[in-house]
Amino acid sequence: MIILRNNLYGKLLTKKSKLRMYQTLVRPVKTWVLKENTKTKLRVFERKVLRRIYRPTKESDGTWRIKSNEELNRLIGNKNIINYIKAQRLAWFGHVHRMADNSMVKKVYEWSPALTRPLGRPKNRWDVKSDITNMAITNWRDCIRNRPKWKEFVEKAKTSLKL
Repeated sequence: MIILRNNLYGKLLTKKSKLRMYQTLVRPVKTWVLKENTKTKLRVFERKVLRRIYRPTKESDGTWRIKSNEELNRLIGNKNIINYIKAQRLAWFGHVHRMADNSMVKKVYEWSPALTRPLGRPKNRWDVKSDITNMAITNWRDCIRNRPKWKEFVEKAKTSLKL
């Protein structure tokens, strides 16, 4: 972790290299249930790392200022960590739906327990179907079978402001 921190925050690597390291080493988290407080913490963490990578900006009057959230979003092309996680979930969702019916993963996905749920509010789960609704994918079952088309939706989800 110390080596990663030194490389991300040091001056030896270019911004492009640092961003690439962040996107390949830190960002690939795809199994989280995204509660609002988790989303906030992830966004704060990502902005902290990006501010270190992109460094403060020197103004024309000689003062230095840190980049705003909007500037950071523009620099990364709205490909924030929340959209990335949701796009990874969409990709996995499509992958599971394309699996053979005798696959163990698909059997577990489609399994419904015989017992009733305990009392109280159910735990948060992956809410992929609401992501599909937010992206206005109407006939998602046919889209999943068409891999190139589904991949387009997954790539679109990475930059979507609706998710």
